Amino acid sequence: MTKLLRIILIFLIFKIDWRKLFLVSSILTIGGVFILISSLPYPLTEWISEPHPAISSYLPLSTAVHLGKSHSLAAGVHLETIRDTPIVVSKGEKKTPRRKRGSSRVKSINMVSPPAPEHIVKKLPNHIQRYLSSLTPDKALAFAKRDIENASVASDDDPELYAPLFRNISTFKRSYEWMEWMLKVYIYGEGRKPIFHTPHPSGIYASEGWFLMLMEANRQFVTKDPEKAHLFYLPYSARQLQMEVYVPNSHNLKPLAVFLRDYVNMLAAKYPFWNRTHGSDHFLVACHDWGPYILKEHEELQRNTIKALCNADVSEKIFVAGKDISLPETTIRQPRRPHRNVGGNRASQRPILAFFAGHRHGRVRPTLLKYWSDKDDDMRIYGPLPNRASRVMSYPQHMKSSKYCICPMGFEVNSPRIVEAIYYECVPVIIADNFVPPLSEVLNWDAFSVTVAEKDIPKLKEILLAIPLRRYLIMQTNVKRVQKHFLWNLQPVPYDLFHMILHSIWLSRLNQIQVAQSS
Repeated sequence: MTKLLRIILIFLIFKIDWRKLFLVSSILTIGGVFILISSLPYPLTEWISEPHPAISSYLPLSTAVHLGKSHSLAAGVHLETIRDTPIVVSKGEKKTPRRKRGSSRVKSINMVSPPAPEHIVKKLPNHIQRYLSSLTPDKALAFAKRDIENASVASDDDPELYAPLFRNISTFKRSYEWMEWMLKVYIYGEGRKPIFHTPHPSGIYASEGWFLMLMEANRQFVTKDPEKAHLFYLPYSARQLQMEVYVPNSHNLKPLAVFLRDYVNMLAAKYPFWNRTHGSDHFLVACHDWGPYILKEHEELQRNTIKALCNADVSEKIFVAGKDISLPETTIRQPRRPHRNVGGNRASQRPILAFFAGHRHGRVRPTLLKYWSDKDDDMRIYGPLPNRASRVMSYPQHMKSSKYCICPMGFEVNSPRIVEAIYYECVPVIIADNFVPPLSEVLNWDAFSVTVAEKDIPKLKEILLAIPLRRYLIMQTNVKRVQKHFLWNLQPVPYDLFHMILHSIWLSRLNQIQVAQSS
């Protein structure tokens, strides 16, 4: 045995290439380490980094909810936290629902935005999610509506929301949470470009383009399964429709209305979803002034759909307050920099009482200019901004240096100056009878704006001077606070304009659910 061991040792020493043996052993060792790492239940960084913070709050659903004889659940909901995956809108990147690479909605921005702030979303526990997934979309909405109606009073220490800006902060917060938990939107893929699926993200009608762009790129709310959808989106642009179909100077909107009528009829023939509700769970977003008028050729489209319109004029009997959404009209000059020039002077550095500059059209502006143009140094009321004024200050500088920014209607009741005033931290003065202010189903406009009846234009200065200084300072501070809710972001963040519009559409859908369905 000793002799055999000696022979083996001599063989190993003189016959084996130790360098090759060392190389093979190293490769096998490194490979084994990688195999072990790949088998871990979490990425390696999760094992060596600090644990994620947890929210320890407990928010009970206020009451047992009975959904017919066979559905009931007395639920207390423990809230957990999850990390929201940011959506990067970048050239050529595929989103849900998938479309061709390099689509024009991505090219219209053609940039990668900086990382979005981390957002912690409260999450329903698995047993509640399983229960909701067993319900039809309408019964799930009934469940959510009952809980929202019984929302407990919200605390005033939320750093993201300021209660005086809202009509009911408790209801808003609970409704917004349910939107994040469960809302699913199905986007119809039909429709030829550029009228469909092609956002126009600049100009005074940019709101419809931004919403279309961000909605189609969204991963959280969009579903590919229409049977799971609570809402159905008609993804057209009224601005693109006008540019493609309208015959210049014809003053004939019927071809545009016929185009939309035929589109909806095609969807109704191809899918069961429109006929199931006669369009009441479908929505559209249109900022062009003609948005309401091009719906007239299809009765259900005009009457039943949830319409997010900039032209929110209740006197026309097309926009229905409480069902339809007043869409903020935002002027975006540089889509790559949607926050350009946002901000303004502090209240003590606003020497101008009131400012307006714009064209003389519509029923209100001629009256405004008649009484106040070049009549008073405190009232800087102009037609197009004259050279003598623009040499001193630009249009944005005038708004940033004014206490009140006059926002009269133009041809229609809406005006981009309302959101411009908020961007420049100037208290908006709205002059447009029959106009429903944007997002007014949740926002308390009295907290940060002034409304003047058209008949009171001759008393405009008197009305503004009668506002106490303390009241003005509160309103101007509130304008700065509400500003975040009117901003577009390349990557949407909580409570920004994309989420506020979507929430108002979600709220309108909830309001369709009768109390009897959840009792």
